[in-house]
Amino acid sequence: MAFTVRSFSRFPLFWAGCMGLWLLAGCGGAVEDGMAADVDTRTDALLAGNGLVTNGLVTNGLVTNGLVTNGLVTNGLNSSSFSDWFNANPATLSDMVMTYLVRCAVPNGQSRTWTNPQSGVTYTWWGQLGLTPSWASGNPANLTEQQLITGCLAAHVNKYGMHVVISLRGESATGQNIPVSASEASTYDVQEGCFFGNLFNGEGVYVGSAIAPFDPATSSVRTCALAPQTVNSSDECSPMVYIGSCANHCTLSVDGKTFQTCYYNGKAYKPLATAIRDSDVYHCGDGVCQFTESPGCGNTTDSCRADCGTGGQTCQSALPKPGVLGIL
Repeated sequence: MAFTVRSFSRFPLFWAGCMGLWLLAGCGGAVEDGMAADVDTRTDALLAGNGLVTNGLVTNGLVTNGLVTNGLVTNGLNSSSFSDWFNANPATLSDMVMTYLVRCAVPNGQSRTWTNPQSGVTYTWWGQLGLTPSWASGNPANLTEQQLITGCLAAHVNKYGMHVVISLRGESATGQNIPVSASEASTYDVQEGCFFGNLFNGEGVYVGSAIAPFDPATSSVRTCALAPQTVNSSDECSPMVYIGSCANHCTLSVDGKTFQTCYYNGKAYKPLATAIRDSDVYHCGDGVCQFTESPGCGNTTDSCRADCGTGGQTCQSALPKPGVLGIL
């Protein structure tokens, strides 16, 4: 069964660095969005419209909640360190972090339930991808598992908090490929980026572009990987560091489309890759002024005369032509 990831948010929510987190849900195939019910028991709550702020994931994040050593089982969830971590942040924020952790780590069809001892609210978080079966079974998260959870979380970050669909690709900690059907592969055929790092030990989180060189006439709501950025900076999706081309840092898997290992600052990481539909990438010159494009006299996304007009400027340049994307 293919694992196509559907992510969404109904309202943009901006914060320092403008980092929103895409929501992963459901049981295989394309996944539908949803909203948390305003009740004391929240099952499969997706919390549309809520962004994940930096300190929820990093500063006060994964290493302090006790799960890294206790695992995603009852003992870990019932530890005092987990309760302290959860209640130190807004409940919606902690709930969102746990939604992603469990969906990335735990196999499809399994769930983890926890009742907050302070509020009495019961949360149920459902698994899907099963990337880290040992950690999900209650063992301490090993290095590969920490890296895969980091990559999975990073792959679902979106700067604008807008609805988009991505196809997540790579291997689990046991070397099992995330299944991708022929239909999914043909639909999500634009290679997007690589995502890796380690949020558990503080080494950071990194994103690279699979399209290189990146066409300045091209833009997308998936800005973290698909936008002109300064290499080794956090221009678009802080605290994620943009590394430039994935090809310069990562070795390909045997399928030639995913990455086996990525390297940064002398360290090796287990990455995840993403692919998207061509329709989710915009080109200056295609006749539609997208919110990622601005008026001007040029043929780039920040000065797109053909789609957005001149904005009152006097222009002499010719109209731009559509950009070109690499296809998987």
